[in-house]
Amino acid sequence: MAPFSQATTALLVALAPSVSAFAPPKASNSANVAASSPPRAVSIPVEPATAPWDRITGSSKEGTATATGDRDEWVRNLNYDAFAKDVTALGKELQQSSGPDDVEHLSKILDWRNIACALGVATMWLDPNPITIAALSTWTYASWTMVAHHTCHGGYNRVDAGKYNSRGFALGSVTRRIADWCDWMQPEAWNVEHNRLHHYHLGEPLDPDLVERNLEFLREMDVPQPLKYTVAAFFMPIWKWFYYAPNTFKELQIAKWKSEGKPLPTDFQAEEAVTVRTLLFPKTKGEAAGQEVVNPTDFFSKVLAPFLVSRFILLPAPLLFVPGVGPTLFGHAIVNLVLAEFLTNIHGFITIVTNHAGDDLYRFDDEVKPKSGSFYVRQIVSSANYATGTDPIDFAHGWLNYQIEHHVWPDLSMLQYQRGAPQLKALCEKHGVPYVQESVWTRLRKTIDIMVGKSSMRDFPTHLEPATDKARNGVTW
Repeated sequence: MAPFSQATTALLVALAPSVSAFAPPKASNSANVAASSPPRAVSIPVEPATAPWDRITGSSKEGTATATGDRDEWVRNLNYDAFAKDVTALGKELQQSSGPDDVEHLSKILDWRNIACALGVATMWLDPNPITIAALSTWTYASWTMVAHHTCHGGYNRVDAGKYNSRGFALGSVTRRIADWCDWMQPEAWNVEHNRLHHYHLGEPLDPDLVERNLEFLREMDVPQPLKYTVAAFFMPIWKWFYYAPNTFKELQIAKWKSEGKPLPTDFQAEEAVTVRTLLFPKTKGEAAGQEVVNPTDFFSKVLAPFLVSRFILLPAPLLFVPGVGPTLFGHAIVNLVLAEFLTNIHGFITIVTNHAGDDLYRFDDEVKPKSGSFYVRQIVSSANYATGTDPIDFAHGWLNYQIEHHVWPDLSMLQYQRGAPQLKALCEKHGVPYVQESVWTRLRKTIDIMVGKSSMRDFPTHLEPATDKARNGVTW
């Protein structure tokens, strides 16, 4: 099966020159150089967080509105230094245990991904059917959530895993992007938005993925609650290209402007999400200013087009040359690919968006230093795990069921997260730190409740954190 997947990739790579116009700029400017480097080798200035939480509105369930009280007694009693010492020691132990087992495990996951790819591509010419759609969806989902996610974080930098190294994976050209990881998001942009801003500002005003703030328009919408749930459901099959791709590209552009010493437009609101709608149909001065930072033409040609052209045109194009039935087979393939795209978006939404939303998770009003005791605590109490423990379960969840461990130690392999999760959970129990682990379906319900304003995130009593952990001048890395 694997050779079939490799042949598919080789075909797309061979056709990559036909979409070379969509290539990202050469790495001649500092923003692109930064985007291709591991996080700790980068220094992008970030202003201290100042956005007040009182902008977030919506009703809260009883017991979630107060910032302090009995539910936060554990914060007052926590020995931050002792907790940081234990977590740091465990992280080093897991890093040092990286080796051939991690490469073998990655190869296993790649085989499973490639089987899905082979099955989906080999049958996409058939009438639309659930097997083909599920296989194509799994190919896309696994390529992002398991392969690209952990590779781009440097999870395999300590071992010899071939091209699966953060220093070059999917970066620099359309050919490299198609060969390694081609999705709606530009890899350079995702590295900035996800690996740096989201991971080092989790639950803070500068977190670009803060569901509660990004869905403020829906939370405040003056319509019946059932309609809000309908709107939330509408976004599930399209969220990657509609919201995530433009918002990640926005963060890359902001980093580029700052590295070049250019002031951002006066009306531009950096913390506001950029979507396809705001790029095409801006309604406010802030959204119009966003078009200056995120040029719509650049976005559509350099971010969306490579995946659109390679996946939905070039991949099924050979079917057109089948005598007599070519157009029919091509049409079947397009329908299967589009339905698989809807499914992989839904799958991704259920396992990704739900990681950091719920009325039992915390938000914060300031910043703390990376790898401090407060930093570790924030990663844990603003994240949720799902069922874990076996490769089939973890594959189905895209390894996003280890979100707590991943945020505490972003650069571990998938295998090390399996090994480390029970130990970190035990440390949290020892020190009295809440460790949230529930069914993904429970987390989905809690996330949707946040999106529609039925509930709200918890306010963390940041004044109880050690003063020495605070990042008074913002976080740089």
